[in-house]
Order: sequence, then structure tokens, then C-alpha cells
Amino acid sequence: MASWRVYLFLVLANLFWSGNYVVGNLVVGGISPLQLTAIRWAIAAPFLLVLAALIEKPDWRAALREWPMHLLQAALGLIAFCLFSYQALAHTTALDAALVGATNPVLIAVIAAVLIRERIRRTSILGLVTSLFGVLLILTNGRLLEVFTTQYNVGGVWMLGAVMVWTVYTILGRTLKTAPVTSAALQSILAAVALAPITLLVGGPITLDSAGWWGVLYIGLFPSVLSLMLWNISVKKIGAGRAGIYLNLMPVFTALMALAMGTPITLVQVLGGALVIAGVWLTSRPMRTIAVAPRSGIGFDAGASEVGPVR
Repeated sequence: MASWRVYLFLVLANLFWSGNYVVGNLVVGGISPLQLTAIRWAIAAPFLLVLAALIEKPDWRAALREWPMHLLQAALGLIAFCLFSYQALAHTTALDAALVGATNPVLIAVIAAVLIRERIRRTSILGLVTSLFGVLLILTNGRLLEVFTTQYNVGGVWMLGAVMVWTVYTILGRTLKTAPVTSAALQSILAAVALAPITLLVGGPITLDSAGWWGVLYIGLFPSVLSLMLWNISVKKIGAGRAGIYLNLMPVFTALMALAMGTPITLVQVLGGALVIAGVWLTSRPMRTIAVAPRSGIGFDAGASEVGPVR
């Protein structure tokens, strides 16, 4: 059974990622997606290096032997996902992007089950459906038929790309032998180094004011350092499928941030948020163990439907 700290880590990771969208929306007018992505990982890299050294005391030589996988992970989760997300928000409405993004937990659970045989429990399936329904309720303001009638533009395609690369990043992260914080540190260094020359060549002028630079600093620390570290630790502990359901908390946190900024929240959004939280609870419930009858060795547990995940 995973510690409650793992689930707290997942909640905080998604809270900080939600802040990334809110703050990113405020600064994107003064900095390009490429520049913002490059600067955020340049800020994050030294902090992640210090955290890795303090928390995990890694064998750097052993970690560097996995450099091809770290390079792939940096390209997927740290570069492609950020660029695709920013491009999506530049070309589509929030509804389009969010509807596509809401498929991420389901896709993670399904792909993880197919590729690395993470078992999907019945309660997990119910949790996935419940939370996805809650997200759709929030995003469509109670008009669920919009899910089937919305015409996706090029931004929807960019967001689908973001969903796909994050799914692969999450699943591959479980296969790394390198400790999670060390992985995040190495990947952030690779991302910053790879993006620096490209940004210098094609980046335009940056027109941020002091408040905008504070926003960039927030993005470089909270979503990039803390969220990435907490996410990788959690995926290692409970698996990609169960961790992925927590991505559905982001629309809820975004709505709460909007409320704090003066935007009213409707009854539909409150109901949707309750469904998301219910789905997260169903998916994170500890698995019931099968008791072993003495002498006979026959496992039994009235009402238990599944044993632990296949390893």
C-alpha cells in the first residue's frame, strides 16, 4: 500500500502545473513558447541537481549510463510537451485544448495496461470514468453534447500531440533505474542544453516587465522543479496508470484559481469538481489483499475481485 504522502505529492504536482497554465497565460504575450520552455529548464536544472544530491545521493556514473533514455525523456516530457501545449493554447480555445487534455489519464492507464501490463482494477475503471465525466462536465458547463459537436482546429491537434508525448514520458519513466529526482535533474540539463542554441538562433525579442519575469521564475521553480520531482517519485511508487488519474485535478485547480482572481464558479463546476475528486479517491483506494486459509492454501476474501498488479 502506497503512503499517503505519494497521493499528496500527486495533488501538489498538479496544483503547481495548474499554476503554470495560469501564469503562462499572463506572460506568453512577452515571450515565445520556445524561449519560455528553454528558460524554465535553465532555471530548474541547478535546483534539481542540488535536490538530487541532497535527497538521493546518486551514483552519477550509473545514472549517466542511461543517458539515451534520459535524452528521450527530456525530448518528450520536458521539451515536446511544453512546446505542444503552448502552441495549442495559441491556436485554440481553452475548451478545445482542455477536452483533448482530459483524455490523458485514460490514455496513460490503457497504454500502461497494454505495454507494461499494469492491471486495471474495477474500481480504477470506475474512477477513470467518474473523473473524466467530472472534467467534461466542468469544461462544457453542463452541456455534455458539446463533446461530440465541437470542431477541433489545429490547436486541438497540437494538444493531442501533447497528450501523446506525456503518456509515453510517464510510462517510460517507470522503466528507468535512475532515481526519480536524479532523472529529473539530468533531463532538465539535457533540455536546457539542447534548447539554448536553438533559442539563441530563432528566438525573438523578450518584452516582459518585472512582473512577467517573476512569473517566469515561478514557472521555472514550482511546475518545473517541484511538480516534475513529485510526479516522478509518485509514478515510481504507484505506477503510471494510478498516477495519471490525478491529471484530472488540473481543471479543478484552474477553476479555483480563477475564483481567487475574481471569476465566479458555477454550480456545474462545483459538481464536476466533486466527481473528479470522487474518481481520484476510487482509483487511489488500496487494493484488498487475499487472505490465505491455513493448511489448504486457498486464497479467499469475500467481495475481493482482484489481486495486486501484474509485475
